[in-house]
Amino acid sequence: MSNQHYNKLTPEEERIIIHKCTEAPFSGEYNNFSQKGIFHCKQCNKPLYNSEDKFSSQCGWPSFDDEITGAIRRQGDPDGRRIEMLCANCDAHLGHIFEGEQFTKKNIRHCVNSLSLSFQPAIAIPKEGRKAYFAAGCFWGVEHLFANHLGVVSAVSGYMGGHKSNPTYQEVIQGNTGHLETVEVTYDPNQVEYKTLVKYFFEIHDPTQGNGQGPDIGPQYLSAIFCENETEKSIISGLIMILKSKGYNVVTNVIVGETFWEAEDYHQDYYDKKGEQPYCHIHQKKF
Repeated sequence: MSNQHYNKLTPEEERIIIHKCTEAPFSGEYNNFSQKGIFHCKQCNKPLYNSEDKFSSQCGWPSFDDEITGAIRRQGDPDGRRIEMLCANCDAHLGHIFEGEQFTKKNIRHCVNSLSLSFQPAIAIPKEGRKAYFAAGCFWGVEHLFANHLGVVSAVSGYMGGHKSNPTYQEVIQGNTGHLETVEVTYDPNQVEYKTLVKYFFEIHDPTQGNGQGPDIGPQYLSAIFCENETEKSIISGLIMILKSKGYNVVTNVIVGETFWEAEDYHQDYYDKKGEQPYCHIHQKKF
């Protein structure tokens, strides 16, 4: 396993994370710890646990009864009795899982080494989360993919960038209102960064296509990001520069400030309702 993109570990952290040892009970920083926030993998920074899922088991190590979806990988321990937990992103050893102890209603205990974790305190955010706005062709596929991304609270199909208030789908597809099919992504920045979502946006469509997206051709299908401030604009510009250095002739429009108009109900959760998968959006790594 290459560690060129991972954090440098101390000898004691390496003993736990790489060589799968166990820290002494009651010695860890996060054993008797109750701050609100997110626990990350010490090696790769991937979010692993929410503080809301941490509980006191008096066992001597940090205990959780749930993980962030997709963050943990399980495998049989070499001792043949226990289940080992590893970071799903970098295979860092975290600890072991125990069931049937009746500590919480979920009846499961993730027993984690403090040295396998780093902690990011909760930051003040609006109750409903933060928002990002992405146009990448037909909003059905964009909405579907973002809705299933880690840290995304909701994804809503709609319209942005035009000159008419409360546009209808029939007006937008005629191409004369100036609107783009856009998805409003509400996300929890304690779980996912804006930059990560922008990277994902560039990786689920072709940002070099200037006349639409895939088979969907027309001005309403152009690639664009509607950002809310100069900080977001700077993040987007930096990622576009990286893509151009890799040979991608990015034509994505970057627009600061617009009104989002929610699309009709029958456009929401389209692929979930149909039980189908997007036909022109797929995640392909570019960074």
